[in-house]
Amino acid sequence: MKILAVDTTAKAASVCLAQEEKIIGSFFIDTALTHSRTLMPMIEALFSNTETKPEELNAIAVNAGPGSFTGVRIGVAAVKGLAFAHSIPCVSVSTLESMAYNCLGGDCVVCAVMDARCSQVYNAIFRVKGDKIERLCDDRALALTDLKEELLRIDGNIVLVGDGATVSYDYLKADVPNLTLAPINSRIQTAVSTAMAAFESLKRGETVSAAELMPVYLRLPQAQRELNKRLSGKS
Repeated sequence: MKILAVDTTAKAASVCLAQEEKIIGSFFIDTALTHSRTLMPMIEALFSNTETKPEELNAIAVNAGPGSFTGVRIGVAAVKGLAFAHSIPCVSVSTLESMAYNCLGGDCVVCAVMDARCSQVYNAIFRVKGDKIERLCDDRALALTDLKEELLRIDGNIVLVGDGATVSYDYLKADVPNLTLAPINSRIQTAVSTAMAAFESLKRGETVSAAELMPVYLRLPQAQRELNKRLSGKS
């Protein structure tokens, strides 16, 4: 089974072509360029360098959220277009869950955190033991103060991953002594981990059509929140 995986949920963007137990190729870029400029050239280069045609894919996976509203939309839209054109099933992957796969082989609790702005983080917590990953809570947006209270109740090593890991570590480390920051090579979400998470979903038959694939937001976009605030002020 061969899949293409995509991540554009934060500043970095990446794509990966994988088969079960094998990463065929991947590209990762973390620059000031927008994903709308870098994503499709990376996918085209990946296909070219691996001599792969889209119709050879069994599925296309994407980190569908949470994350940057614009980034999530770009990734999902690109996957929908490619999947629709070639009638390929899609796999919707939680960005936070994909990052737990960065720590496969370990024995720890993985705390995935992404910057959600407004003094919040997107977060989910997972227990990793060898090649097994157990989700301990749903994806959510919450304040770091609330996350600290939850982490204080967890025994064992807690590893922070995600684009919000460094800021969260600076805030939490004085009060949560069993907290560590993941090494830089396994800290940020990548399409390689998206692919690994997607294979588990495929084993369970969890696919959607291109039409059914949608971004996953944990809260309304800023523009919508501001509009709602103005409307509520008028009522």
